[in-house]
Amino acid sequence: MPIKSHIHNESVFVVSGGAKGITAKCTIKLAQKYPCKFILLGRSELIASEPEFAKNCFDEATLKKRIMEYLLATGTKPTPMSVQKMYNQIASNREIQQTLAAIKQAGGYAEYLSVDVTNIEVLKAQLHQATSKLGKVTGIIHGAGNLADKLIEKKTADDFEKVYTAKVQGLENLLNCVPASQLEHLVLFSSVTGFYGNIGQSDYAIANEILNKSAHLLKQQHPECHVVAINWGGWDSGMVTPELKKEFARRGIDIIPVDAGTQMLVNELNPAHQDTTQVVIGSPMILPPAPLGNELRTYRVRRRLQAEANPFLADHTIAGNLVLPATCAVSWIADTCEHLYPGYRFFCASNFRVLKGITFNENLASEHIVELQEISKIDGQEVELQAKIFSYNAAGKPVFHFSANPKLVREIPAAPIYENLNLEADHIISLRGKEFYQQEPSSLFHGASFQEMKRIVNISPEKITAECFWKPISFKQQGQFPVDWMNPYATDLSTHPLWIWLYHFHQQICLPGQMERYEQFARTPVNQLYYVSCEIQQKTTTGISANFIVHDQEGNIFSRLLGTKGIILPKLLG
Repeated sequence: MPIKSHIHNESVFVVSGGAKGITAKCTIKLAQKYPCKFILLGRSELIASEPEFAKNCFDEATLKKRIMEYLLATGTKPTPMSVQKMYNQIASNREIQQTLAAIKQAGGYAEYLSVDVTNIEVLKAQLHQATSKLGKVTGIIHGAGNLADKLIEKKTADDFEKVYTAKVQGLENLLNCVPASQLEHLVLFSSVTGFYGNIGQSDYAIANEILNKSAHLLKQQHPECHVVAINWGGWDSGMVTPELKKEFARRGIDIIPVDAGTQMLVNELNPAHQDTTQVVIGSPMILPPAPLGNELRTYRVRRRLQAEANPFLADHTIAGNLVLPATCAVSWIADTCEHLYPGYRFFCASNFRVLKGITFNENLASEHIVELQEISKIDGQEVELQAKIFSYNAAGKPVFHFSANPKLVREIPAAPIYENLNLEADHIISLRGKEFYQQEPSSLFHGASFQEMKRIVNISPEKITAECFWKPISFKQQGQFPVDWMNPYATDLSTHPLWIWLYHFHQQICLPGQMERYEQFARTPVNQLYYVSCEIQQKTTTGISANFIVHDQEGNIFSRLLGTKGIILPKLLG
């Protein structure tokens, strides 16, 4: 187990880009929580004393007027560029001084070094001088960066070099000056652009993704160090102009309030998060859809399934065998589609069939294939496909496990309201929570990954309503079936009320066989109560069909499983 790293009064942080902007605000917030020592790095010169004409003048227009008067008095003809340059120098100097003062007021100590992190010789000399006074560096926060946003065909080599070197060469130089082996904390300010990509920022995306990968590599090499790459979204700061805010709003991207974002940095440095090496803070970058083209395409995506890579399977054991839940097959298809069609979102799947299913035993195939064949598409609006999950047996013949017709759309339709909402309790079934699971032969066989129903609100021959709560499981537990837009674990949980209804009225149990249509309007709630209304459509001696409506207390629908058909088992599961 790695040693937990705690920040204390003698901790010394080197912070690149830490004297101005968002990195400075993060450093101030960190100093308020941990009043330690900071060495702030920046390219701007720090002026010991402002020019007389600038003192006590804080209005931009007035200060620029004084700069013009000063230039005229010294025999220099003022130009808009020269006036702006002097104004920027004064404003920059003030911001640096304010950052130093705020850290001091918080109880910390800070020194500023005017140095470019891409200049290794100057950086090494200045850091050596500073550390001889403040002590050994225990942490690095690498926040330095540059932008040169342009479409890729308009970018120059200089643009790339400017953006790339500040992030990548800057980190390399910092680690050449301060060995990673002595660090207790290493924080890399990355960007959602590196995680999702963004138009006009190919160089910035490359640089930030290298920071992300560097964080994982450094964590492997130095597990005792608290390493984290924070993929920041857009901040509500001076860099985000009103025009950019409007564009973010149009694309559904939230910006990060300064107080909230800086507190998130402090939270991430809590020792409890030492094992989290990469985090995304902010809304996903919603990209414009890629052109679909006119030709109807076919894709095959291969995956090697392994029981040991999917710990959740231990909670879905039937007759002693690890069995892939049908909902995982749906999410597998949905996630594959969304990766193939950036900018589109999985909305529904019709004609879902469990054909052979997938059991993790000695007959498990070496690989499984998702085949997607386009049926129809409207560029910028939707794509409909036919999906099959299959493998090959020892004789080389295909074995089909699941099939469905998924549909992706540019925008998810507005969620409807469940009109038959009834949350009036009838107290007919008194079981609660864990009592529904693995208590007796009639109980649900599902383990913790697929739990739990909290209570049955009401039950009748036509319908059952349940209150549900899904507690998240770890990414390691989710394995090859991570929760994304669709949550296969909570969706499986949402089908459990039918089991209770069938046993209550008929002393029988069933397993899913097919589903006419699955629709998703919103994510299933996590760590909070939600409701499932299961309407019985038909019951025969061998099967049962029902509709499941997953909704909140007001009837707002998250998802619907319509025309779901279960196969009644001849005997109880052991």
